[in-house]
Amino acid sequence: MNTERSRKLFEEAKKVLPGGVSSPVRAIKPYPFYAKRAEGSKILDIDGNEYIDYVMGYGPLLLGHNHPAIKEAVERQFSDGWLYGTPTELEVRLAREIIKLYPGIDMVRFVSTGTEATMGALRAARGFTGRNRFIKIEGGFHGAHDAALVKAGSGATTLGIPNSAGVPADFTKNTLQVPYNDIEAMIEAIEAYKEDVAAVIMEPVLGNIGPILPDEGYLKDVRAVTEENDVVLIFDEVITGFRLAMGGAQEYYGIKSDMTTLGKVLGGGFHIGVIGGRREIMEKISPSGPVYQAGTFNGSPVSMSAGLAVIDTLKKEKVHEKVNRSGDSLRSRLSDMIADLGLDYSVSGISSMFKVFFGDMPRNYQDALKCDTEKFNVFFRKMLSEGIFLPPSQYETNFLSLAHSEDDIDMTVEAYQRNLK
Repeated sequence: MNTERSRKLFEEAKKVLPGGVSSPVRAIKPYPFYAKRAEGSKILDIDGNEYIDYVMGYGPLLLGHNHPAIKEAVERQFSDGWLYGTPTELEVRLAREIIKLYPGIDMVRFVSTGTEATMGALRAARGFTGRNRFIKIEGGFHGAHDAALVKAGSGATTLGIPNSAGVPADFTKNTLQVPYNDIEAMIEAIEAYKEDVAAVIMEPVLGNIGPILPDEGYLKDVRAVTEENDVVLIFDEVITGFRLAMGGAQEYYGIKSDMTTLGKVLGGGFHIGVIGGRREIMEKISPSGPVYQAGTFNGSPVSMSAGLAVIDTLKKEKVHEKVNRSGDSLRSRLSDMIADLGLDYSVSGISSMFKVFFGDMPRNYQDALKCDTEKFNVFFRKMLSEGIFLPPSQYETNFLSLAHSEDDIDMTVEAYQRNLK
């Protein structure tokens, strides 16, 4: 592919943007391509190259790029204005829809991003319990706020060490980590700090290093031990919410958390985050309680309009039935191909999420680190040169959308076969 215009633009970008990008994951080596427009399952770059997209905005575009229902809803709102600084009927309507779908949610606070949602949920859990510490899963990502940016450790009750310059150690001293799929480590951590653990925050399915799926019974065991110890269980469903099912991983696995964070998919590509939970916890949030949370773009009428259009479309078009069937088929074909090629790789995924791990199937973050990232990086570049855009990391999930056709998937499987050889 000729990407000369992207190369030149990247040289200019490095002069005005740190690393030439606005978010680290976009820093594809030796340089990223620059998107010009997108439609359905495809992205077109400034050099005129077309790519079948499996990044899908890192998850939110379950309906595909530029979906007409979302576009029409947002355009209608634009004609009435896009920022008021007042409540709107839209936020009440969207809140009701979410509460119907998630049994663990009695009330919601709309925010702008998943990062804001997880930060606010942790603050609310601490305010509700009067405790300071929280437990997260090694390798789980809950946004780029200070308390959640901790290094992965190898111990069962690893104390948080900042994973970024500029984060004081005091900001992460109350962050504990345990491995995924290790209920004994979870129990040990809760018991070790029993009087001061406010919450467990976790992705039910690890999406930012995977996907890595929960062992059978693991989520139920986590639910049980948190209930027994009056620890608030927060399911971070920024990736899985509305993607695994209308009610997210909670519906899929039959688990009800105390709090839920949502985002990405609900916005259909527009900025949105949701803090949801039990009434007695949510009523601790200002102005009804002492836990402060605020934002000019909370309940943005544009995002509310997009969210209502997403939910309506998911229901009318039976989206999950269609994309989950495509996901099952794609994972099966990739698994058969890898077996035929005699490769010691593994195919992971659930519903419309998938990934080829260049190694054994991981159960946790430490397992994932054993994969051959150098081989993956070579593979990624080969796929990109053939017009298949995958997330540029072994540790990011690939996403299908309603817009991906059988032809798209056939072309993708053929490219996998050529390049995995």
